[in-house]
Amino acid sequence: MFGAGNQGRSGSRRARLRRAAALALVGAVLTGAAACGGDGAADGDKGGKDARTDGKAPASTPADADAESAASAGPGESGTPGTSGGSGALSQRDLTALAFTDGEKIGKYTAGEFSLGEPQGEDYTADPATCQPLVSLAKGATAFDPASEVHRNVDVAEEMVGTTVAVQLRSYNGGGAAGVMKALGAAGKACAGGFVENRAVAKGQYLKVEPVKAPDHGDEAQAYRFTILDVKGTLKLYEYLTVVRSGATTLSFRADILDTKDIGKVPEEVITAQWKKFEAASTR
Repeated sequence: MFGAGNQGRSGSRRARLRRAAALALVGAVLTGAAACGGDGAADGDKGGKDARTDGKAPASTPADADAESAASAGPGESGTPGTSGGSGALSQRDLTALAFTDGEKIGKYTAGEFSLGEPQGEDYTADPATCQPLVSLAKGATAFDPASEVHRNVDVAEEMVGTTVAVQLRSYNGGGAAGVMKALGAAGKACAGGFVENRAVAKGQYLKVEPVKAPDHGDEAQAYRFTILDVKGTLKLYEYLTVVRSGATTLSFRADILDTKDIGKVPEEVITAQWKKFEAASTR
């Protein structure tokens, strides 16, 4: 997700252009973390029996089988955050109103829209496929597709090399949100020893998946630390993922940095600010 900053905010355009230049330079070494591959192979090479090139996980995986049971649980009040499962997804308009706005300030960070489309989209797949929820929660990642979704990029505009957070809100029908969380939990356990991420032109080697402390928000939350091998197979990079579920909606935060530095966690101020905005607006 490195380099996916918003170019639309006029006040920070120059800083973001400087950041883009830095990304081009540093990318030669780090290749955007998850896009890095220990073997440097292209996706045209065989990635494994479970690898997919159409951006979707197989129709049935162990994680999806577990998740199906969540969908059969009794749904909560339609579209209302804070219920057990949520039977009705929020509309695109309503979900957008709960997300950060373009240019919104969160402490030293600034939120913006992604100029290159959805980060970690359907073209990101995992081998084995059970690990897919750790790579992306886009359509096809689990047995449950979001009915609406909003994506925001959060970073420090003046920093050429700094922490970037992809904030993604997705809302589901039925017990889909709870099913996604169950699939994510299953992936966290099954893929603790690592897996391969496939992109259009590269493979990324995840060496380790570790659970870390999750925030006390919503109905449930999970958080993970990823150790990833760089393109030369010598440097270790670190990325963090936190996902919070509230009723029929999930709030996902994926943080990384253009450096070998371990940032320790997704910035708390970003998670807290988005949660408070989501919680306040959705309960009016």
